[in-house]
Amino acid sequence: MPRPRHDVQAFQARAADADLDDLRARLAAARLPEAETVRGAAPGPGRWAQGVPLADLVDVVNYWRTGYDWRSFEERLDRIGQFRTTIDDLGIHFLHRRSARADAVPLILTHGWPDSIVRFIDVVDELADPKDVDTPAFHVVVPSLPGFGYSDRPATTGWGTEKIAGAWVELMGRLGYPEFAAHGGDWGGNITTVLGGRFPAHVLGIHTTFAEGPPGLTTDGLTAEERTWAEETRDFWRHRAGYAKQQATRPQTIGYSLVDSPVGLLAWILDKFAEWSDTEDSPFETISRDRILDDVTLYWLTRTGASAARIYYESHNSLDPELRVDVPSAITGYPRDVEKCPRPWAQERYRRIVRWSLPESGGHFPSLEVPELFVKDLQEGLAAVLSAPR
Repeated sequence: MPRPRHDVQAFQARAADADLDDLRARLAAARLPEAETVRGAAPGPGRWAQGVPLADLVDVVNYWRTGYDWRSFEERLDRIGQFRTTIDDLGIHFLHRRSARADAVPLILTHGWPDSIVRFIDVVDELADPKDVDTPAFHVVVPSLPGFGYSDRPATTGWGTEKIAGAWVELMGRLGYPEFAAHGGDWGGNITTVLGGRFPAHVLGIHTTFAEGPPGLTTDGLTAEERTWAEETRDFWRHRAGYAKQQATRPQTIGYSLVDSPVGLLAWILDKFAEWSDTEDSPFETISRDRILDDVTLYWLTRTGASAARIYYESHNSLDPELRVDVPSAITGYPRDVEKCPRPWAQERYRRIVRWSLPESGGHFPSLEVPELFVKDLQEGLAAVLSAPR
């Protein structure tokens, strides 16, 4: 196995005790609005119709202040292995878990918003060293997007998904992985699509939970289910995407609240975990409070609420309509995801789909919601990708 280059440095994250004390003090002194006017609604989506219910937020804030343990998350990152390197004058943080298997394949996993490297924290070990010896194993690399977590915050414009994909190729090369597989969801799915389309000499194949067909395709010929998907996606962007329009047009404005108020940051992020997960009432039906607070606290301690929001300013609706992916591709559509792409549309961009999967459960964050199902699906998808002729 090639050794990483000297410009890849080991990294440890240690929040100052003063910063954790300040967080708890801010939580204790938070000023909250009155309860939503839909209070008293029965459990279900209607209870969240105006956003995060006050009672739910108060409960999480109290736990964040008195019961949550950030240090255990820092220790978890250290056990996986953390590193940083500088690409195009920007420091990039990443997790790197080498497999013990001699036949392991390099794999880069890319997160999105409002998640982070936390998205993959519970699946790295099984992907690197699966219990089943007949299952493919991977050298797993999980970078923090520019402006997220322990990666640097860009000081200029330009760090959109095309540039990020190029940086990932450079990163994998520095680790001794000139060829690799790629997976992503949300913005990570967009970046994974760019990786497969722009860098076929380096990318063995891709797996994504966020397929994007070219714009302007007709619904003619779609099944009734696929037409429903298309209508649900249109409804999402018309009526439930205010967060994206805000961050795509005025990320600096919302950024002041996200960096100054931990309760504001929590509500902004928790709202999306609730709306986008495969649950009946609360995201905590499938994702633990600790894991969501790992994510929110990472944003808080690194002061990246504004810089992470800027990926929308840089890249919203920017995927090249002419981009085509000719490397083997596996695509999974989870039933409660906010966007599902009909296969005929996906085939217009991903021209070598070797596996198409529609699990029975899971939403936008499957690696957190249904980690065992996610790992099995990813392993099977990448097995199909890697066995396909190149």
